[in-house]
Amino acid sequence: MAMRKKKLPIGIENFEEIRKEDFYYIDKTGLIAELLYNWGAVNLFTRPRRFGKTLNMSMLEHFFSLNGDKRIFDGLEISKEVALIKEYMGKYPVISVSLKGIDARNYELAFQMAVQILKRVPAKVQYLLESGALSEEDKAEYRKLLDDNMSEAVFCNSLRVLSELLEKHHGRKVILLVDEYDVPLAKAHENGYYDEMVSLIRRFLGGTLKTNNSLKLAVLTGCLRIAKESIFTGLNNLKVMTVADERFDEYFGFTDKEVKGLLEYYDVMDHYDAIKKWYDGYQFGNVEVYCPWDVLNHCDRIRSDPYVQPENYWINTSSNDAVRRFIEKSANAATKREIERLLAGESITKEIRQELTYAEVYQTIDNIWSLLFTTGYLTQRGRAEGRKMRLAIPNLEIRDIFETQIMEFFQENVREDGEMLNRFCDALQNEDTENVEKIFMEYLRKTISIRDTAVRTDMKENFYHGILLGILGVKNRWSISSNREMGEGYADILAEPDSGDMGIIIEVKYAHDGNLDRACKEALKQIEYTKYEDDLEDDGVEKVLKYGIACYKKRCRVMLAENR
Repeated sequence: MAMRKKKLPIGIENFEEIRKEDFYYIDKTGLIAELLYNWGAVNLFTRPRRFGKTLNMSMLEHFFSLNGDKRIFDGLEISKEVALIKEYMGKYPVISVSLKGIDARNYELAFQMAVQILKRVPAKVQYLLESGALSEEDKAEYRKLLDDNMSEAVFCNSLRVLSELLEKHHGRKVILLVDEYDVPLAKAHENGYYDEMVSLIRRFLGGTLKTNNSLKLAVLTGCLRIAKESIFTGLNNLKVMTVADERFDEYFGFTDKEVKGLLEYYDVMDHYDAIKKWYDGYQFGNVEVYCPWDVLNHCDRIRSDPYVQPENYWINTSSNDAVRRFIEKSANAATKREIERLLAGESITKEIRQELTYAEVYQTIDNIWSLLFTTGYLTQRGRAEGRKMRLAIPNLEIRDIFETQIMEFFQENVREDGEMLNRFCDALQNEDTENVEKIFMEYLRKTISIRDTAVRTDMKENFYHGILLGILGVKNRWSISSNREMGEGYADILAEPDSGDMGIIIEVKYAHDGNLDRACKEALKQIEYTKYEDDLEDDGVEKVLKYGIACYKKRCRVMLAENR
């Protein structure tokens, strides 16, 4: 009988649970050793979402913390570091807080949420109330930290007070972990109370991290490295490890070797190429990594259906706002061409500002390039030269997000070109192939085209198909159907003008070799062969026009079938 395989830890961010409940774990405990050998008093890791930041923080918490079962580290990388284990493992009170949940429409609500999240931290150490090492004044200070109505002043000093009390009680300095420190800032920026939130977080972190003698070590994580002056003012001991850093580069995300190991363990190695194309391609420092969230989700899907195709697991987990804003700013021709080059798998050299405040993020197109880089929608290729970096779309999954956003943007903006597109529809009705071709080409020049060599022909056809549907959508009284089963096959697009006596059938072909004439004739042959018009004739439609449209990059050819 085959051995039962370990479970896949989808969305499980508690290290102890992964280790005790027999989940498959990719060993990242080397992070602990590297952190302790390369000592920084305050360490900030910035990585895109879904790269295992929270799980790594949970691992640190379980390693240092005074309580908990330390056998969960047996057999892992860190267990070889005997001296470190002796000195650090299980030796520290740990304060661990995640700011991920602070998301509200206005500042008052956000502050109340922050208080609720923060209160849970002191609530875990109520033994302090019984402590012989604390004075009555200390205990009174501690009680304030449990109060629902704490003031901003108490809130901002809470972690410093708590760390001092813990040190007094245990006689040991404290380890502080703050996960997703910048989520409240991102939400505040979206909802228009950014200045108040920056001020709160600055005082909260400043009060905790500056000259706090009770701290042994602090680790923070986030998506963006917020400019020092706006948050970390006066913190001289801050060590920042971004996606561009070679330090700690392999501890967030899965390496190629780790993914191969995972696929071999589950006997699904035949999916390796697809997984690599879809989810690999991020370069952190000098290491190429896969997005762990996707690899685990897809691996889980494969186990229930061995023929499953890769899909986009990112799209629902983050707002993709950055990509959207980027495309909106693509009205300028240069940016449009750059997006096309990215989609074609090329790289673009840009100067990257790693330190941005959320307020600046969308101010200039250059800042958006930097944002796309730090949030994982673009990644670096090769080595940076100073601030200049070669940027590329990491993989097919992120490319899919770009394409989806481009199509959505295109569909929303189709209305602006109403006059031109109405001419297109009239030309279709009037059998005026010359104008159909001219207007369609004019339009293709305006949109961002997707001309990637790596993409299958049918996906390219989908792109032009989508654009045609978008254009026909300007006629809201026409009936438009796409890929409807008809006759003996599928019609690409069927448009029935509101007069009710005409049907227009359009077949789109992508001329992968650039030979538009030949592709156009193929399209017409396909229409002829599938006898699409039988259905229309049954409905009493008198006139059926059949168009073959061939596309190649930004060129197209349009032909009308002879009526029998």
